[in-house]
Amino acid sequence: MVRTEVIVLNGGSSSGKSSIARSLQELLVMPWATLGVDDLISALSPSLVGGSPPLSGRTPLLRLGGNGEVIVEAAWRQVESAWYAGLSAIARTGLGLIVDEVLLRGGTAQRQIADAFEGLALLWVGVHCDPVVAAAREVGRPGRVAGMASSQAVKVHQGVHYDVTVDTTTASSEDCARTILAHLR
Repeated sequence: MVRTEVIVLNGGSSSGKSSIARSLQELLVMPWATLGVDDLISALSPSLVGGSPPLSGRTPLLRLGGNGEVIVEAAWRQVESAWYAGLSAIARTGLGLIVDEVLLRGGTAQRQIADAFEGLALLWVGVHCDPVVAAAREVGRPGRVAGMASSQAVKVHQGVHYDVTVDTTTASSEDCARTILAHLR
């Protein structure tokens, strides 16, 4: 059996993915890097990803709706594909990789990641959190748009198939990490 090379954590905003990733990094013997969609967004110009008004003549890649909805433009797909190709290259070097993801397109996005990481052993983890709890966490986090957590809490899991699921509504990030560790190959 091939050892797990990539752990994909999928959940809505403020569901606890990043905290679980940090707990996993502390519990795993070998070094594992965590990279996620927030890293990609912060690497791009704010005017392209909803962080500031778009520049004249420049189409944004992402926009934020009034209720926290993330509106993904077609041009985002090319950037996203390049990102996954880069993450796949990192994992292929032998460094364990934890991908902190928000699959806004559910199962379609899962297939895109599976294709980009073809040949690598992935562990798919669904990170669930009660939308009310996630929304309360969101309030205390800088840079979060009100409504994003509740709008994503269920949507990101539609059509996604997991090897293991955890729920951070009441479980600690360390407890969730230990559950995930039990499923690693």
